[in-house]
Amino acid sequence: MRTITYAQGIKEALVEEMRRDPTVILYGEDVANFGGIFRITSGLKEEFGEERVFDTPISENAFVGAGVGAALTGLRPVVELQFADFLFTTGDEIVLKAGMWRYGHGGAYKIPLVVRCPSGAAGVGPEHGQCPEAFFMHAPGLKIVSPSNPADAKGLLKSAIRDNNPVLYFEHKLLYAAKGEVPDDPDYLVPLGKAAIAREGDALTLVAISAMVPKALAVADRLAKEGYSIEVIDPRSLCPFDRPAILESVKKTGKIVVAEESYRTLGVGAEIGAMLMEEALEYLDRPLRRVAIPDVPVPTAAVLEKFVIPDEGKIYAACRELLA
Repeated sequence: MRTITYAQGIKEALVEEMRRDPTVILYGEDVANFGGIFRITSGLKEEFGEERVFDTPISENAFVGAGVGAALTGLRPVVELQFADFLFTTGDEIVLKAGMWRYGHGGAYKIPLVVRCPSGAAGVGPEHGQCPEAFFMHAPGLKIVSPSNPADAKGLLKSAIRDNNPVLYFEHKLLYAAKGEVPDDPDYLVPLGKAAIAREGDALTLVAISAMVPKALAVADRLAKEGYSIEVIDPRSLCPFDRPAILESVKKTGKIVVAEESYRTLGVGAEIGAMLMEEALEYLDRPLRRVAIPDVPVPTAAVLEKFVIPDEGKIYAACRELLA
């Protein structure tokens, strides 16, 4: 085990998979000469050459579409968007091509495409600061992952690159500097579709996504001092989604809070709530509580951004309400 950052975990995954498999290519806006807007891909062009690591014009729909074509013809492209919000400019290629192509052709093709999507509010405003995972959970054929720590950042990306289906890889901008232990193993993988129990407990289930996980763990520590044992679950993968992990936890605790940085209406928490109504209603002794962004654009001003983004105080209040 070594202690590295979330950003280093992503870079290690890219380097190791490109060394392992010559069909893996990497491209996007400024990823080659500049090393990416967040400097994660610096040095990769020098190691792997400009045929495997290269820059593109500011034309997301075109170069993501090119990634679909490259995947169909035998390559394993990793395409970097500067911000996850730009997925909306690629909607046709992501939703109707990458997501639908295998089904539309009877499974005759594989589409091993990864789209890296830096997400989350970080003082960059409504067009660069969203967490749009829930939007794309509605699109069949796509896999969606959202790691919360360096080990998962590395292991999930490696699994995504090796997968034969299109994967949207959401990496939260405010987690890049987060540190954690990561196995020193080039074959270290985290399976898609398997949730992690970040902390065990029996008083309440707290499901947290991406950058909400560290906040949820801090809330669990605070509540532990008050005598409450909180189970924190990190889904890690939103499509496929580990439904049994949530259901088993709720059967044990009877209470659940979901914390996410998506919009509240039709967010991940809404889907979890529907699942509980259908499959676990008899185990709930309190209504579900959702902590999410209200249905407003993500503000640019720091004081307004702080007002709408879920924080430890909001998560604590939701948990305390159910524990009262």
